[in-house]
Amino acid sequence: MKNLITTIKNIYKIEELRTKIGNTLLFLLIYRFGSFIVLPGVNPEALGELKQQTSEGILSLLNMFSGGAFSNASIFALGIMPYISASIVIQLLTIAVPYFQKLQKEGESGRKKMNQFTRFLTVAITAVQAPSYLANLNSQLGTNALDVTSGGFSWIFLSLILVSGTMFVMWLGERITDRGIGNGISLIIMVGIISGLPSAILSEFGSRVEQSGGGLVMFLLELVFLLFVVVFAILLVQGVRRIPVQVAKRIQGNQQVGGVRQYIPLRVNTAGVMPIIFAQAIMFIPITIVGIANIESMQGFMSEFSNNTGFWYNFTFALLIIVFTYFYTAIAVNPRNMAEDMKRNGGFIPGIKTGQPTADYIDSIMSRITLPGAFFLALIAILPSLAMILGVTNKFAQFFGGTSLLILVGVVLDTLQQIESHLLMRQYDGLMKSGRIKGRAQETMSMAG
Repeated sequence: MKNLITTIKNIYKIEELRTKIGNTLLFLLIYRFGSFIVLPGVNPEALGELKQQTSEGILSLLNMFSGGAFSNASIFALGIMPYISASIVIQLLTIAVPYFQKLQKEGESGRKKMNQFTRFLTVAITAVQAPSYLANLNSQLGTNALDVTSGGFSWIFLSLILVSGTMFVMWLGERITDRGIGNGISLIIMVGIISGLPSAILSEFGSRVEQSGGGLVMFLLELVFLLFVVVFAILLVQGVRRIPVQVAKRIQGNQQVGGVRQYIPLRVNTAGVMPIIFAQAIMFIPITIVGIANIESMQGFMSEFSNNTGFWYNFTFALLIIVFTYFYTAIAVNPRNMAEDMKRNGGFIPGIKTGQPTADYIDSIMSRITLPGAFFLALIAILPSLAMILGVTNKFAQFFGGTSLLILVGVVLDTLQQIESHLLMRQYDGLMKSGRIKGRAQETMSMAG
């Protein structure tokens, strides 16, 4: 407790860090406030049917990511997921389209152009999803609770509000990244998820203390297992395989004298939580298609991918996570560039020739360590479905592993790592006395003596 109080005091002493944390909390507070502003024309007292619809199934996940805004018929109802979907498409284009490959290599200017394309695509995706959401509202609430029967203008007006809400949430995320602490988009998703944790715990506790619920012992066992899964998720996020690199010391005359051994840290889970987010965004597509098409013959097929406890949903979800893990790792880690940097700095991997052989060696190591990482990531992601099958309530099961837990662990570690970096730069003790926090963003080469 004393160390915690000292750390808080040190954080408060750093004006820049204090301002960043304050800005982050302010922007997140604005987002949470907007999640309760109901769309014009919607009767808030008639939202019971919508809340019941989003209490289970895949819509419960969408509602969780939006922080309850989906079931509140809020101006932020579609949340940040359209932006995530647009980011997926743009990153896929960097592989298939030469123009986007060129932009990726242009540094900061290319990144800004790609961000603009992502914003435009976000508008397009939200414009498609908004009428589908309104159609679902009209179906669930009826004409007495939703005033969209006065012609096409009401649909256009409400769709524009939903599009504007998503773009505003995206803007808040970018402002957090620029002026706050941590990744803004990830923090917005995390806050939306964690807002439902208290009610989820109370709901699970209530179900267990019932006569046939298993009692308090079963509830405590669930908490113990949840703690075990949290520890496992932290190890997965922080797992590192280090490759030794020998760097020669040089004196005048370019003569090599001795050497210094360094390490390249290759993470078991370089992609972090992004494969989960990307795969989840893809799994939301069937709901959108069914809502727009409203074709009975499609619902039999689509219903399989709308049931988050079904076999085909979880099999497809796990497969997408594995694919996106390799995809995102390939984007984040470039073995050829690493090999060239080592050669340029006089470094080499003992027993491996410099140049292309080094790149091939690093690539093979990445493939080996990414495979188990991808499988464990997929396993954690489908744990909530297994928990629901075993009788855990839907709300609490979402925190029993899966998307929510990995996002919470990854985002919290990243944010704490950034705070610790500010403290260490100003010669204060870090957050942990026993060692530095390893966030997903920490990719620097470590020295071994």
